Amino acid sequence: MAELTFESGVGEVTGANFLLQINLTRMLVDCGMIQGESLADESNAERFAYDPASIDYLLITHAHLDHVGRIGKLVKEGFRGEIYSTPQTKELAELVMRDAVGIMSMRASEQMPLYDMSHVDQALSLWKTVDYHTEFTLGPAQIYFKDAGHILGSAMIQIVCEGRKILFTGDLGNSPSPLLRDTENIGDADYIVMESVYGDRNHESREDRIAILRNIVNDAVNRGGALIIPSFAIDRTQVLLLELNNMVEKGEIRSIPVFLDSPMASRATEIYRNNTVLFNDNIRNQIRSGDDIFSFPKLKFTVDSGESALIRNSPNPKIILAGSGMSVGGRIVGHEAYYLPDPKNTILLVGYQAAGSLGRQIAEGAKKVRIGREHIKVKARIETLYGFSAHKDSDHLVEFVENADKMPKKVFVAMGELGASSHLSRRLNVELGVNAIVPDIGKKYVI
Repeated sequence: MAELTFESGVGEVTGANFLLQINLTRMLVDCGMIQGESLADESNAERFAYDPASIDYLLITHAHLDHVGRIGKLVKEGFRGEIYSTPQTKELAELVMRDAVGIMSMRASEQMPLYDMSHVDQALSLWKTVDYHTEFTLGPAQIYFKDAGHILGSAMIQIVCEGRKILFTGDLGNSPSPLLRDTENIGDADYIVMESVYGDRNHESREDRIAILRNIVNDAVNRGGALIIPSFAIDRTQVLLLELNNMVEKGEIRSIPVFLDSPMASRATEIYRNNTVLFNDNIRNQIRSGDDIFSFPKLKFTVDSGESALIRNSPNPKIILAGSGMSVGGRIVGHEAYYLPDPKNTILLVGYQAAGSLGRQIAEGAKKVRIGREHIKVKARIETLYGFSAHKDSDHLVEFVENADKMPKKVFVAMGELGASSHLSRRLNVELGVNAIVPDIGKKYVI
């Protein structure tokens, strides 16, 4: 018998953590941070509803913080099983977890860190990697990673047990991606656990979003201001560098200083450079032609804090990309505190903003926000451009299920705010006749 329990990651986008028990074998899929107002909030600090020492295996779909951010806590509380992912996910996850420790240590006066570097080291010692399309066995289950097309190394995890096939999508890529290969087909899964970040809305087309980005850059230049882009270090930053590189080379935007002010994004970009085999054919051909897609005139990678502080001295117009993408920590918060009060400046939000995050407050039109102990007036121009999201939108999520080799017996719609998940589940029910539900936290589902 197999039972599936949604420990977190339902009714909210972040905090993916799902428990699959097959007879006596217990495996988790993802162990992510719940994000919003703070990195280590009360929800993250709570003990897991299960005994971490009882978990045999942990399978990881991809390296974003909301899918790997509590692995150190899992280890701290007794997990000693094996961790599996693609090689690229392990490499990126190490960056993410070490960065999280750094941020949590800086906030230690507010709340005890969830874990420290020793727990990250211990997790990495338990971590094994398997390439896409290589079947392997864990206890009574056969495991297979498919390309999710979301970020480098992202995988849909297919688990076959007792004649049933379960697919955990993780996050699904906004295919066709500017950089990565397309999301693979579901195949013939009997059960699907799928994301729904944009389950209730659609994105702009790639052509439209590039045109909008170009107009926003040129407008910022014409107004003599700074363009500030809170950007996720993994994938969003690399896509933006690619698009800016193309615009500069085509003469569509003026060559102005562009600062990538994120040590983690700089390191992630190097990991992307070293794994071009996972890029789509168009980008691989562009690289073969001699184009360094992550480099262009006046682009500067600022790694140490001293260089970061000097960015303010650089005259406008300029572009600053920094993390975090939802403005819940990192260098972007300091830039926002400095640049938000000036109407000549522009803040461009290019990704999902979790409820309660500073990014969400800005996106929803707050006239004043609190950053640290200061109350900052929001006078800068605020732009949103969610077409650069690495997630499928509502229509493409429906299409993803529709293109399966057979209709699944049940779809569990998770990893989305309740409204988005409910909207998507209704669409799957009405348009495809699929039994789709938004599961309950903590409830066991027999599959």
